[in-house]
Amino acid sequence: MNTAMSNAHDKAREFLEREKAFRVGQLLTESSHLKTQRLSQTMETDTQAGVRLLQSVDEDIPAALPRVFAQDSFHQLVEAFGAAMRAGRRIYFTGCGATGRLSILLEAAWRRFWREVRPHHADAAAMENRCFSVMAGGDFALIKSVEGFEDFPAFGRHQLKEAGVQRDDVVVAITEGGETSFVIGTAWQGLEAGAHVFFVYNNPSDLLRRHVQRSREVLEEPRIHKLDLATGPMAITGSTRMQATTTELLVVGAALETAIGHACASVGMAPESGVAVRPVQEHCRHFEKLLNQLSGRKAVAAIARMVELEEQVYRSHGLVTYIADSLLLDILTDTTERAPTFMLPPFRKEGDTISPVSWSFVKSPHHPTRQAWADMLQREPRGLTWGPETYRQLNAPLPLQANPPKLDNEEIYRFRIGNEPDPSRTNAADSLLVSVGGGFNPQSAIRNPQYRRTAAITFGPAVEPVGVDEHTHICCDLPASALRLWEHLAIKLILNTLSTATMVRMGRVIGNAMVWVSPSNKKLIDRGCRLIAQQTGCTYEYACEVLHEAIEEIGRRAQTGEEVPSPVALAIERIGTNKGEKAT
Repeated sequence: MNTAMSNAHDKAREFLEREKAFRVGQLLTESSHLKTQRLSQTMETDTQAGVRLLQSVDEDIPAALPRVFAQDSFHQLVEAFGAAMRAGRRIYFTGCGATGRLSILLEAAWRRFWREVRPHHADAAAMENRCFSVMAGGDFALIKSVEGFEDFPAFGRHQLKEAGVQRDDVVVAITEGGETSFVIGTAWQGLEAGAHVFFVYNNPSDLLRRHVQRSREVLEEPRIHKLDLATGPMAITGSTRMQATTTELLVVGAALETAIGHACASVGMAPESGVAVRPVQEHCRHFEKLLNQLSGRKAVAAIARMVELEEQVYRSHGLVTYIADSLLLDILTDTTERAPTFMLPPFRKEGDTISPVSWSFVKSPHHPTRQAWADMLQREPRGLTWGPETYRQLNAPLPLQANPPKLDNEEIYRFRIGNEPDPSRTNAADSLLVSVGGGFNPQSAIRNPQYRRTAAITFGPAVEPVGVDEHTHICCDLPASALRLWEHLAIKLILNTLSTATMVRMGRVIGNAMVWVSPSNKKLIDRGCRLIAQQTGCTYEYACEVLHEAIEEIGRRAQTGEEVPSPVALAIERIGTNKGEKAT
């Protein structure tokens, strides 16, 4: 046995023996949804039917909303937000991966609102700086998850402590599955600081108590408010960027908007800019109406056309570049999340000529990179500057202590999301520039454009066609809203469906299992082992061995700049469906 294979077997054995706490296959968010079990087969023959099948799982959310909004903890969250605003305290949103990006989106929406109402609210400038997001790995992780951060509660504690949490602040710790160690760490740190802590999650509380000890400890702590948002399995098995995070955006956003509405009413502001207080039943009605509009015949046909257009570009070895202004953060979130979910090349930094170019990217049409980052976040980025000593104090794994990742602002700025020309994207065999929202012509928005094709995605009330090769408009209502909540929900639902359907048609999903997943943390290694076992009929233990062998091989191949397959997909290929030598 060679050294690399021996090392892989050692890592597999260590995972099986020491990381049982990360085996979470019993959770509802990790389960397969009955509606979509033949998704890949449907999508292959009928794109519109596949799109509609994906959307049908979003319909699980309205059924759960009356129970969610009836929880005492939801009303306590609204009250806690209001009390913090009146007392000049801070509000913190914490998360990891998709929930980290959600936390940053909530902060940016908050900041944008208070900037816009400064002429009408005397305390608007002070209010703007009372909301903070804490994402595992800092703002760098908006682009690419930082390996290892999700798995350590001490990292969450330290990041929240560095952010300055204090007594009577509000900490909203958001985790799709309810078991993310980093987010749990932020909940405990908030409690230790004397903050009002809310734990938001998407699995039934009883299920978490029964199967995950670290979650049970949080759920049994009476000083932590629990908000259970469980709606059922995801459309793609385990892909919590979809229904779980959508529900979190709707519910936490509704609570924050309600508190903002009360704050504005208390100083006599007219109910303009969406600041009117709305009953939760109205949020339920608006959301159900939005789902109905997005799943209408014309909307489904429009989304399916964009799916097939993107597929055509990718199959011809081309690249897609999105541009947007006020929705830039929403677009960046979706394009970033495609990489780990479907094992696509992540965004490439300026100066990197070895790594493959990302299939999709996002750029600001109006600003150079540094200004684009500030406009998108409504503040300067918050990178991490931890050195070896910090990692030693946190008892981090030895590789992190020896070689800390670069996560500071200068590294963030190397991702050129501004309107500078980018030959690496336009020199591909095919290139598509897609504007999202707004009425600007995409070709005139980027300096020295040389994209082969252009398209636009607009949504909301009817709009005039813009000068592009392909214009997709999705008609839907967007009620006035302080945080522009309905715009964020609409574009999230549209892009989740578009990007997922495209990857299904590209063969990166089997049934409803995302077998092209990047196992970058312990939870994803567990998910990968389960997918391999399900697809091949082998044991979980054997799947773990073959997966770690594949991870080692993929790591070596990636160093050469090769665009590599998913270790999970490679392991499945090697074992052969139902023919593994250790099959059960």
